[in-house]
Amino acid sequence: MNTQNLNGFRCVNCGASISYEAPGTKNRNHCPKCLYSKHVDSYIPGDRNSDCKGNMAPIKICFKEDGEQLVVHKCNNCGFIRWNRIAGDDDENVLETLPIVDYKSLKDKQP
Repeated sequence: MNTQNLNGFRCVNCGASISYEAPGTKNRNHCPKCLYSKHVDSYIPGDRNSDCKGNMAPIKICFKEDGEQLVVHKCNNCGFIRWNRIAGDDDENVLETLPIVDYKSLKDKQP
């Protein structure tokens, strides 16, 4: 993500123009086309305190105990790992290419 405006952003990975509105979640942190994100938050989601600003690649999918599906991102610059809810318009073909991991194994890795 990058090149932000009031209504959305342009994905730095695939170039798609993306709205901030995301079905099934309060806010969008990744591109629904390629699932890439941007390392803008430090430890608190939404804090925008990261100095890294690297691209975050989608690397895995996991399911919470309640069945909610999450996409796991890893920063290509610093290695930081973060996960976020899948949005209703995320590309299912891209999601299906990602390995599924156990949510419990990730809980201790996210600050």
